[in-house]
Amino acid sequence: MKFGSTPLDEAKGAIMAHSQRVGDRMIRKGSLLDEAAIEALRGLGRVEVICARLEPGDVPEDIAADRLATPLLSPLIGRSRAATGRVNLVAEVPGLLRVDTARVDRLNTIDEALTIGTLPDYAVVAPKDLVATIKIIPFSVPGNVLSVAEALARQAGSPLALHPFRHLKVGLVVSQLPGLKDSVTDKTIAITDARITALTGMLLPPVRCPHQEDEIGKALEGLVALGADLLLVIGASAVVDRRDVGPAGIVRAGGEILHFGMPVDPGNLICLGRIGERPALVLPGCARSPSLNGIDFVLTRLFAGIPVTGRDVMRMGVGGLLKEMETRPMPREKAPATPRSGAAPRSAPTIAAVVLGAGRSRRMAPHNKLLVQDKAGKTMIARVVDNVLSSNARPILVVTGHQAEQVEQAVGGRPVRYVHAEDYGDGLSASLKTGIAAVPPECAAAVVCLGDMPLVTGRMIDRLLSMYDPTEGRLIVLPTFRGKQGNPMLWDRRFFPEILGISGDSGARFLVGKHAEFVCEVEMADDAVLRDFDTTESLATLPKGMRPEGVG
Repeated sequence: MKFGSTPLDEAKGAIMAHSQRVGDRMIRKGSLLDEAAIEALRGLGRVEVICARLEPGDVPEDIAADRLATPLLSPLIGRSRAATGRVNLVAEVPGLLRVDTARVDRLNTIDEALTIGTLPDYAVVAPKDLVATIKIIPFSVPGNVLSVAEALARQAGSPLALHPFRHLKVGLVVSQLPGLKDSVTDKTIAITDARITALTGMLLPPVRCPHQEDEIGKALEGLVALGADLLLVIGASAVVDRRDVGPAGIVRAGGEILHFGMPVDPGNLICLGRIGERPALVLPGCARSPSLNGIDFVLTRLFAGIPVTGRDVMRMGVGGLLKEMETRPMPREKAPATPRSGAAPRSAPTIAAVVLGAGRSRRMAPHNKLLVQDKAGKTMIARVVDNVLSSNARPILVVTGHQAEQVEQAVGGRPVRYVHAEDYGDGLSASLKTGIAAVPPECAAAVVCLGDMPLVTGRMIDRLLSMYDPTEGRLIVLPTFRGKQGNPMLWDRRFFPEILGISGDSGARFLVGKHAEFVCEVEMADDAVLRDFDTTESLATLPKGMRPEGVG
């Protein structure tokens, strides 16, 4: 493939390297240059264009992505069509993803043009979850390189395998001691039921019994008679030895203990056993909590039909440190519901991000604040978009208006969608309404990010997303620093009609007071959520590496 500046007279059929707005038309990156596009560029006074020209044997990016994706497919994993050199692979059923890491690594080291990204090995997935993405980096790949990758991908079948969760019947024995409140037992049963249901299983009627090995043994025998596929015991007191009351109850029911303890915290005191061919587990005390813990690592494998041995448990240490620490930015149970190895599947709402980049930047005239470059040559709007891309918000909508062409060029080929505010001159409300109106209907909410706040990180945005919860009435989520409200702000879809009714040079903050009962404030560790940079004086307060030169 030849790449570089090419005379327009020689550019017909070449691939456009960078998006270019020509009047009302946008010539997109990756599109083929036809006569109309070339004439439009000539109309701008251009005599050359940066493009890619394929050579004999080159395979275009979409065809290459399609060919490489084909041998990576496996049962219960679907795929998207190829677009912009990318094919996404998605789960069709809930289950546990296995990834042959060594083989994926080998494929990724064939050539820098070919990339395959996957979820971690043993990731829990729900239907439609993305499990892998194949991306061709340049506009084409040499055919011989692609052939090598295809041959390797076909060896021994796909390196990806989705093990669907089985509809297991689960028996639960809850032992009790005098003084243990019924409410504690009730909550334990409810949490266990939720775990089992999330894994597509069914909890048989739980059995409560005294904290004695004979009683636990009898309860287990009764559950076996009812057809339990999996047996769980949670004791009134934590198990501290493989000969303790809970494990002894499994032995009393004719079973055996296979392993005690695991290198996962919380979850150290799990006991793995079996009665016949049925797995039988004595759960650690942390199983009374809905937060991710060691029991989830074991249950997900068992529901996926993957046997769990003592050696398997011993190999769960990497990634097994789950205990809370004060330095962590948010509690696990409030963290974004991104599939993680050992985590039960959860249904997280889709939340879009709207990046406002349409303003005239009057306070920094003659400069456009969004286009000022730092010492590394990176514009403010590009930095903001990169921060949003590092969050879990999707899709990302960038609202353009003033100098739209330059803003789009500054953002470049990042995976965002542009929406143009024709009436951007009417003020902030115009760009806000344009962005909100473009939020796809499947999105439950949108987080509105300002294009002149480059210090707001993806982690900060994720904290806002994690606190959004319609069932608990947290429908408007905003950050604070030392009690002062900042940006970005997250809005549930129910407020979209009111936002679309705003006019003038104002945002939607006044709705916070109107709907105070739905507001959730999230205190942040620094003042980034309060700092916008819309004057030349403010630019001098940016971190040194982000300060632009020649603006002032």
